[in-house]
Amino acid sequence: MGLRTPYLIFVLRVALGAVLVVAGALKVPDPTAFASTIAGFQLLPPAVAGPMAVFVPWFEILLGGYLIVGYLTRAAAWVACTEFVIFAGAIASVVVRGIHIACGCFGQGDAAPASWIDVVRDAALAAGALVVALRAPGALAVDRREIG
Repeated sequence: MGLRTPYLIFVLRVALGAVLVVAGALKVPDPTAFASTIAGFQLLPPAVAGPMAVFVPWFEILLGGYLIVGYLTRAAAWVACTEFVIFAGAIASVVVRGIHIACGCFGQGDAAPASWIDVVRDAALAAGALVVALRAPGALAVDRREIG
């Protein structure tokens, strides 16, 4: 591993963490609207949308925080990768089924209907998280202090 690799992983890890923190924080103020978006995907039973709308944003904030500080980095990156793949699949499903609904990825500011661009974005985020998971923790990580 070259000298630059830990710093590249650090930048990628922090960028992914920031995306998750911002996405979660933008959903927290209006769980009712986010629940409506979740229900609009027509993938889960309607009764699940409300609890998911409360849980997911806080989970994203926590997961993003773990990535930013480099705590449990490998596990956090695997979870983030899985989350991004699930989101990409959910968005692809509404695009294919012709359901015109905002992806809700960044709260109510995300008004445009979900599209293949959103799927590609989430796939790219998943790929970035996979790189972090495989090369974690990177520079300036809490994990590095625990290990070394």
